[in-house]
Amino acid sequence: MKAINYLNYFFVGLPLLLVVLGILTKESNGNLIGTGLLFTILTGLFQLVFGIKMLIDEPQDKNLKYYFRGVVLFFSLWLINGLIFNIEIVYFIIFILPIILAIFFSTITYKKAHP
Repeated sequence: MKAINYLNYFFVGLPLLLVVLGILTKESNGNLIGTGLLFTILTGLFQLVFGIKMLIDEPQDKNLKYYFRGVVLFFSLWLINGLIFNIEIVYFIIFILPIILAIFFSTITYKKAHP
């Protein structure tokens, strides 16, 4: 579990590091910032895959169930708002929700790695 925790640190920290470096170096073409933002997709994929693995191993864990309810809420809001409603305030929720889910998954992995 500690390996998953360290991998999670890497996948969460690298996009932040790239964006901060892009801002600090005042890069005119935006390669570092763009790479950091695109790397967040891999962060979400990593957390989703390992979250599924952890939920299969421990199906009674309440925190993992809450995490997956949040993931389902995110994708449901994204699809329903994009295809049917198109309400602007929902886009702000869709923007904030992955950040909250990433922090929540990080706390779950930390608690499991350091009981």
